[in-house]
Amino acid sequence: MGRDERDRGELRTPIVCVLGHVDHGKTTFLDRIRGTNIATKEAGAITQHIGATEIPKSVIEDMCKSIAPASMKFKLPGLLFIDTPGHHAFTTLRKRGGALADLALLIVDIIEGFRPQTIESLNILRQYKTPFVVALNKIDKVEGWIPYPDEPFVVSYEKQSERAKSQLDERLYKIVGELYEQGFSAERYDRIKDFKRNVCIVPMSARTGEGIPDVLMVLIGLAQKYLEDSLRITVSGSGVGTVLEVREERGFGVTVDVILYDGTIAVGDKVVVGGKYEPVITKVRALLKPKPLHELRVEDRFVGVKRVVAASGVKVVAPDLENVVAGSTLRVVRTQEELENAILEIKKEAESVEIPTEPSGVVVKADVLGSLEAVANELKREDIPIRYADVGDISKRDVVEAEVSDDPFHRVVLGFNVRILPDAREEAEKRDVTLFCGDVIYKLVEDYQNWVKEQRQSLEKRVAEAVIKPAKVQILPDCVFRQSKPAIVGVRVLKGTLRSNVPLMRQDGVRVGNMKGMQIRGENVHEARIGDELAIAIEGVTVGRQIKEGDVLYVDIPENHAKVLEQDMIQLLREDEKDALEEILEIKRKENPFWGR
Repeated sequence: MGRDERDRGELRTPIVCVLGHVDHGKTTFLDRIRGTNIATKEAGAITQHIGATEIPKSVIEDMCKSIAPASMKFKLPGLLFIDTPGHHAFTTLRKRGGALADLALLIVDIIEGFRPQTIESLNILRQYKTPFVVALNKIDKVEGWIPYPDEPFVVSYEKQSERAKSQLDERLYKIVGELYEQGFSAERYDRIKDFKRNVCIVPMSARTGEGIPDVLMVLIGLAQKYLEDSLRITVSGSGVGTVLEVREERGFGVTVDVILYDGTIAVGDKVVVGGKYEPVITKVRALLKPKPLHELRVEDRFVGVKRVVAASGVKVVAPDLENVVAGSTLRVVRTQEELENAILEIKKEAESVEIPTEPSGVVVKADVLGSLEAVANELKREDIPIRYADVGDISKRDVVEAEVSDDPFHRVVLGFNVRILPDAREEAEKRDVTLFCGDVIYKLVEDYQNWVKEQRQSLEKRVAEAVIKPAKVQILPDCVFRQSKPAIVGVRVLKGTLRSNVPLMRQDGVRVGNMKGMQIRGENVHEARIGDELAIAIEGVTVGRQIKEGDVLYVDIPENHAKVLEQDMIQLLREDEKDALEEILEIKRKENPFWGR
């Protein structure tokens, strides 16, 4: 009986998702483990699955024998690492009520520290309440460090110089500080007493293999201690899994890569899987697994199997998979009752990820359902409404949908881990819709917020320049330079901002003329503020008749400008401008209480 065909007892293999910033060592970590297997010629010991690598108990026991406590018994079948790049796997691997991954391994470069995708990963782990371990990678780059390939960290550490130890500890505690800033208490794993309250940090080098035994021991130890109940499954029951990816394979047509987390799936089984429009009901034609690792160079990459047991990654070949959505559930059904329940469950699941929408809001596109949920949650946290949300690349239809929003700041499409189709880009230029794309959720939302801020500032600046601002001035004694045509007088700005080409009125509300020019010490100016003394030219007035020395004058603000100032721009005004506006409104509203409202 082959590995895929024998039941593995009541405890399934825990699913571990590997997360971290690009180039921090996610792929190298798994490559090192797989490379160890190839080097020792243990054919089939470490099994490569679709989108996953299984490290069996025997390999972990062997790698950890020098550091595992004598009391530690390995009860789990092993560990199944999801090795899809980035956090894509984590947001794709969903099940109703949370994340599919039982544990996560967050890989952080000890030299670089936290980067944008590190913080993104922590946000996702917090959102899904997933326990995780930090693998502090690239310890071989620490100044003075002498590598001891494949040794456990605690063994290698003791062989280092005091200088190298000090350098490592200094960098490690910087990471502890960064985790604390993100709301997590953390410590080096061998110094932790309470594993429930502290995040384990395991220093390692994916390149040299140092610390990898410690990582595996900590992961399996935590899973056995805290997750045993959630790992109990009925391995003979109908299989349940999550679609990791929908892709076309030469010779097979459209296939789905599935992580099976419960029960079994076999060739000939009927399955129900989440589709773009409705659940897809189909029949398994073939189940494919990758060939053993040492045969990966062979052109024929897959081998057919008859049956697969959880937890496992498998490629499912079946008809009518074109509309299946990555991130949706696949359920094996063997009775009519199971079929009806599966259809109902998958419909409920689709409803549970329906994003609340509003008439005016942004359009959101994401690669998979989990990502869509994560983006929607981030937008909700930032009080950004959503008009339309869907899985897939940004299309012309999305641009048209975005244009409909009433608010110009909502005429945007936010795309996470998706492409912009050529016709969408053209349409966006035509319809003045802005497109944002990114592969870090919080950064995508941040870019949009910064754009809104810039647009608002630009709009406010344009409005501020166009709107007549409030000002209060007083004609200075002995400063009448011309009585009329135009009258030129010296004034002091008592409150507000005085600009050229504005009408002026007296304290009784009577308009006295238009102020056309301003000079300070013989120089033409366009603006004067509180405290400034200057000469102004007023058309349509004669000093001694309509105005006289000592008079207080106000800018006679048009009613529509007053409304904008009072309702939309009040926060942008200085205190003296607000005071001037208040006095002007009081003068105007003596005759008409509703003026400017």
